[in-house]
Amino acid sequence: MTSKVVQFREIGLVTFQKNRRSKSIKIRVKPDRSVHVSYPWYVLTAEAVRFVNKNFDWVIRHQQKLGSKKSTSFTAQIIHSKFHKIEILKAVKNEVIDEKGNIRILVEDFESEKSKEFAEKIITGVYRKEAGKILPDRLMELAIRYGFSFAKVTIRNNKRNWGSCARNNNISLNLQMMKLPDELIDYILLHELV
Repeated sequence: MTSKVVQFREIGLVTFQKNRRSKSIKIRVKPDRSVHVSYPWYVLTAEAVRFVNKNFDWVIRHQQKLGSKKSTSFTAQIIHSKFHKIEILKAVKNEVIDEKGNIRILVEDFESEKSKEFAEKIITGVYRKEAGKILPDRLMELAIRYGFSFAKVTIRNNKRNWGSCARNNNISLNLQMMKLPDELIDYILLHELV
């Protein structure tokens, strides 16, 4: 996939990227207000640039909406994962206390990006560890029960899908599945095995 960056007045830098799976030109305004355009491989970049110019007002409106939204904060909360109780609490400094399945994430400030990223990193790590313990074994159980096979399994933190199966029967699973009830996890695993 090739990409090109073009400067637009008022919008700023716009990243254009050819995508073999795209069937049309798509504009995305990300939360940081950056603009990304994906388009099919057979479309010229000049045509994609014209598309942005044609939708200039739409892009500006979406950037303004995102600019007016206050940074989202989080609050003290308790998360129950498959094996852990995770508490997020306010404290003097960012740190983690792990006491036999009870994890306390202490953060300096519920508003700061640094604290949010710290808490997210710890929670993702917990889900990754649990996914590694549960998902491969459950996938094997279902494969044996229903007569399917797979080559190997990997666990990733995907943003767009729950899982995928490559031509060589390698299965990739999203660690975010650990937030789902067991019956939905089984549904995804069976879908990938099929």
